[in-house]
Parts: sequence; structure tokens; C-alpha cells
Amino acid sequence: MMRWLLIALTVPALLVGCEKHEAKSQARPPAEVTVLEIVPRDTPVSFEYVGQTESTRQVQIRARVDGFLDRRVYTEGSLVKAGDVMFQQDPKPFQAALDAAMGALGEQQARLQTANDNLARVKPLTAQKALSQRDLDDAVGQQQAAAAAVSSARAEVEQAQLNLGYTTITTPVTGLSSYAQVQDGSYVSGANSLLTYVAQIDTLWVNFSVSENDLLRLRSEKAAGLLRMPAQDHFLVDVILADGSVFPHQGRITFANADYNVTTGTYLLRATIPNPDAVLRPGQFVRVRVSGAVRPNAILVPQEAVLQGAKGHFVVVLDAEDKAEIRPVQVGPWDHNDWFILGGLKAGDRVVTDGVVHLNPGAKAKVVKTLDGPNPGAATSPPAK
Repeated sequence: MMRWLLIALTVPALLVGCEKHEAKSQARPPAEVTVLEIVPRDTPVSFEYVGQTESTRQVQIRARVDGFLDRRVYTEGSLVKAGDVMFQQDPKPFQAALDAAMGALGEQQARLQTANDNLARVKPLTAQKALSQRDLDDAVGQQQAAAAAVSSARAEVEQAQLNLGYTTITTPVTGLSSYAQVQDGSYVSGANSLLTYVAQIDTLWVNFSVSENDLLRLRSEKAAGLLRMPAQDHFLVDVILADGSVFPHQGRITFANADYNVTTGTYLLRATIPNPDAVLRPGQFVRVRVSGAVRPNAILVPQEAVLQGAKGHFVVVLDAEDKAEIRPVQVGPWDHNDWFILGGLKAGDRVVTDGVVHLNPGAKAKVVKTLDGPNPGAATSPPAK
């Protein structure tokens, strides 16, 4: 009897507690959220790769004749102009060889003069039958041999002059000089003829590679209308330095290698970049940002608004009554802190960007702020792998 009395007293109390709890739950205010109203718009995009700078013209400075190196004239690492003297070899042996060649030329010219005079005497005598035709033929042959000897001696003189000129070693281009690889007083021959090099740096090449997967993806997106390329494929190229700063001069892609690199699975591209202040140097590793493409009618959503579940990515949207709804989406590449949405959203949808954790499906929300959409800027896809 006592047990049933306790049950009878307890049940009403529990019912009253449940009613109070239910009333308290119903009285809970809706979660305050920030939403983004979807507005498709043409969005510029760019693609980022790893590149390396290269001189457009790097010339090796070599000794063209064997001999002793007298001195280095230029300052290592300095900017040299075309025609500047960089090294001086000992010219004395080559001057002596030139003098000897000049003497040999004079001797052959004297013999030619004698042969010419002899031929001039023989011709009239042969015409008068005072000398035979054989005598005339001998005189002509001697004159022609002497003339050939003069030509050969003159070539020797020209070669000696060239060798003497080669002892003064100049640069054929304007650019940045490297260190001297042969010291003063060393004997220079074919084995150690490389003295230094000069790299033209007022304009540089930046070589970078695009993977086959990236190239195929871009082609498929272009064919599907998800990506619009610039007219005549005139892409702009920005160089990003190691500290994250952007090099102030833009360039363009000027070369695409026709061969596919089977080792790396990539295609080589080359951009030409103006470098008037010599900030960039050959051999630097940089990041290359290729811009000019546009994603037409693109939908961008902040990355924090895109969630991932067991069935893929999804966002939380509000319906006309401000009730939460889970919407599966198809995501594309990143754009800074935003994500391109390729499917699942349309113009006018309201995506919850802040306050998602306080919402349940079907729960009513209170919109405290509405965003117009991400600011369309120069997008940056993840670096190519």
C-alpha cells in the first residue's frame, strides 16, 4: 500500500518536471547565424607553379689561343658591357708570329714580282718566235705559283693577326659576370680554356612545368564551359619571391615545349620576365602565378562554410522560413579562403557561414548578418604537384 502511494505521488511530479522542461525547450531562442547569399559572377582565376629563373643569354668566356694568362681586367661579379675587356693573355709570342708571317709575305711578294717581270719579258719574245712555247708556259707557271704563295702567306698573316687579337678577351654581351676560374699567370690551353661566364639579366626566362593531370583537367573544364581562357592564350605571369612578395614586373608565356617529359610527367613552359633592376638572378627558385583565365558564373563559398561528412561535402542553407537544411555540394579548387562550388547551389541560396554548430536540420535560425558574396579577386589554385 505504501509503495503504490509513493508511485502515485512521484508520477505527477515527473509529469510536471517534463512539462516544465518542454516549455523551457520551446522557449529557447533561434540560433543567430551569418549567411551568404549566392550570387554567381565571372571570377578571375590563376594557377600557381614552382619555377626557376634562367638567363636569356649566358655566354661562356673562353680563351681561343693557348698561352699564359697575364691578368684579369674585370671585377668579379660586376656588370660588364658588350666589348669590355675581361682578360689579357701574353701577346709577345703572337706578336712574334705575326712579324714572322709578315716577313714571309714580303718574301713571297718579291718572288711574285720577279715572276711577273719574267713573264712580261717572255711574252713578246715568244710572239717573235725567239723563245719556244714551252718557255712561255714555264714563265706562266712560275708566275701563278708565286701568286698562290703570296695568297697563302697573306692568309698566314691574317691568322697571326687573329691570334694576336684573341689575346685580348672581351665579352660579347652585356650582363653580370661570374668569378674567374683561371688565375693570373696560369697557362691556358684547350683543357682549361673556360675563364668565366657572363649572364644577360635585363630579361630573364622563368621555366616551370605543368603536370599532365592539370593540363587534362584544364582542357576538360574549358570544354565544359567551366573555364574561359584569355584571347589567343595570352596569359600574364607574376613571379612570387621567397619572402612572399610579388615581383613588380609581369611577363608572358613565350615558349611551350612540344615534348612530354616521361620522367616527371610534365610539360615545360617558359615565361619571359623583364628584369631592369637586376633583382632576379639566374638559378633562383620562385613561384609562378599564371593569370588570365576566368570562371564564368562561378559560385564561391568560404571554406569554413563547407563541411565534410560520410557522403561527401555539404553546406547548411536556410529556406524561406529560415529553417536549416543540409545541402550536398560538389566542390572545385580553392580561391584564397573560398571554395569554388561546381554543383549543389544556385543563385539566391543562403548559405550559413557562421553559427553552423548551433543548428540542427529543421531548426529555425535568426539571420543577424547577410554577406553579399566573396570579393572576386585574382584567384590562386593550389600549387601544382
